[in-house]
Amino acid sequence: MAGLKSQVSLRSNAALLVLIIAVAMCAALQAQIASAQGCTAELSNLNVCAPFVVPGLSENNPNAECCAALQSVEHDCLCNTVRIAARLPAHCNLPPVTCGN
Repeated sequence: MAGLKSQVSLRSNAALLVLIIAVAMCAALQAQIASAQGCTAELSNLNVCAPFVVPGLSENNPNAECCAALQSVEHDCLCNTVRIAARLPAHCNLPPVTCGN
């Protein structure tokens, strides 16, 4: 009887541990999704900066609206976006992008 109780207790503890891990993983995934959605919203606010970064357009210096939008973007969001964009050509079987001065 004691052996059976011990096995049931171990199985209960293992099931509880699996449940805790599953809940923690779910919470982490939800946090990543929320972060990605927040980053997407921040980046979409940078549309006001297009006249200052698109080659061939006449604007040279960003206006206050662009600077405020840029200031609202988290550093990690902007850096991760640049890193991902730099990897895109390789994923599309294209040569890497090299930029001059």
